[in-house]
Amino acid sequence: QVQLVESGGGLVQPGGSLRLSCAASGSFDSIYVMGWYRQAPGKQRELVAAFTRSGTTNYTDAVKGRSTISRDNTGNTLWLQMNNLKPEDSAVYYCLYNVRRGSTLSVYWGQGTQVTVSS
Repeated sequence: QVQLVESGGGLVQPGGSLRLSCAASGSFDSIYVMGWYRQAPGKQRELVAAFTRSGTTNYTDAVKGRSTISRDNTGNTLWLQMNNLKPEDSAVYYCLYNVRRGSTLSVYWGQGTQVTVSS
């Protein structure tokens, strides 16, 4: 079992910045994917940014150039730095880990952290 706890959300003015954190605890053998998703009211949950198993990063077009995903060497902490925030970035942001333990692949989600961009 893996527990994910996000933090760092809040209310920010347009053009501002936030750094989201995701702290992982529990045991796993390897990480396949770790990333950030978001869900705005009335919309489907969407990928924001993620590390693939090979270590490459993917970003949704809407945040490219404004956001940076990073992680620590242990894989226990994941961050998302978001700059030049826009009202359309307002959403609940979720951390996701896709991990292997033994022969089992599992997906874990955090509880989410609210980001509101408004003047």
